[in-house]
Parts: sequence; structure tokens; C-alpha cells
Amino acid sequence: MYNGIGDDMLQKYRTVKGYGTAEIEINKSRFITYINRAETEQEAIRFIEKIKKQHWDATHNCSAYVSGEFDQHQKADDDGEPSGTAGKPILEVIKKSAVKDTVIVVTRYFGGTKLGAGGLIRAYGKAASQGLKAAGLIERTLHTKVDVTVEYTFLGKLENELRNYDYHIAGMAYTDKVTLTVLAEKGYESVLETRLQDWTGGQAVVEHNGETYLEVSVE
Repeated sequence: MYNGIGDDMLQKYRTVKGYGTAEIEINKSRFITYINRAETEQEAIRFIEKIKKQHWDATHNCSAYVSGEFDQHQKADDDGEPSGTAGKPILEVIKKSAVKDTVIVVTRYFGGTKLGAGGLIRAYGKAASQGLKAAGLIERTLHTKVDVTVEYTFLGKLENELRNYDYHIAGMAYTDKVTLTVLAEKGYESVLETRLQDWTGGQAVVEHNGETYLEVSVE
């Protein structure tokens, strides 16, 4: 896994914000899409099973997921639809969107009109795309947590300078001095450290305190 602290963490990747759902109707068939983040294959399987139980009376519950640092866990399930007409187009939407750790289930209630192979591929692809839009996408970038400890007289100046340079302040601790936890993009810690010393006249005490991901919405 790469969502924890470790040397194998990815520098940057896209995934879904979280749970989302959408619904479309095509030739009287209802296609209900459920989407979620799944950082392991087990999480993806559990989500699929949950939706299948929720819609036990549906005609089909087709699904696909991608997980793992190198997208090594991938699976598409047609759940009774003609081979390659449901799970595969759902999986292709995930892959073309370049998102990781994502699971999609498209529940179909048959409306009485057959769509044909081409129609099914288009319908499931459209349903999956609508689901991605409903969930929303984020970009996660690996950052180092930098603790900077200074006298209180520097606090206002530091907050203003950090804000001007778009640094994210993840936390503050108050004792006889003040410690700010600032997120610096992995590989660019030295730039922040130089600026901190410039802003404080060399009075800042700087320590690294682990790594985390900073999430930004993708428009």
C-alpha cells in the first residue's frame, strides 16, 4: 500500500473525493451508478457486495475497480450482461480518467427494451462517467510536515508570508514558543526552510515530522 507513511509513497496521483451516486434512464432502463474510493482490493470487493445486497432485485449489478500503487489490481464484472458490454466499459472510464483507488458499480433495472451490444457499452460507459462527475476528483500530492518553532513575535509575519506563498499550515501548538506545522511539497523542503530562516533572521528551529498527502479538487 502507498497511502501510509513510507518510502514507497507516490509523489502525486488522482482519485475520487469519495462516495457518489448518479442515475440515468436509457430506453426505460434505469442505470444507477455508485462510486467510492477503495485503497485496497478488499475495500473494492466489500463495496461491490454492499451495493449488490442493496439492489438484490436489480437485473444486473455490473462493476469495475482499479487499486494499487501501479494499478495492479483491476477487475471488471459484467454480472450477466453480454461479455465485454458492461464491466469493461466501466473499467475503461476509470482508466481514461487516470484515477487510482476507485470502484464503480452500475445497477441496471431492465426497462423492457434491449439495447444491443453497442448500446450497452455506451450506456454503461455513460453511467460510469456520470458517477465520476457526481463523486468529483481530487489530486493528492505528497508533502513533508515541517515543524517550525519560533518566538511569538514572529508569528504574525510567518503566517502572512506562508499565506503569500500558498503554504498550508496544518496545525499550531502553543507553549513558551509557538510551533507551526507547515506542509512542503516532497523534494522542496529546502526552499521552505531557507525562507523560514530569512523571515526570522535565522531564529527558526525546523524539524521534519513525517509525510502526508495534500488534497486539491480537480476542476
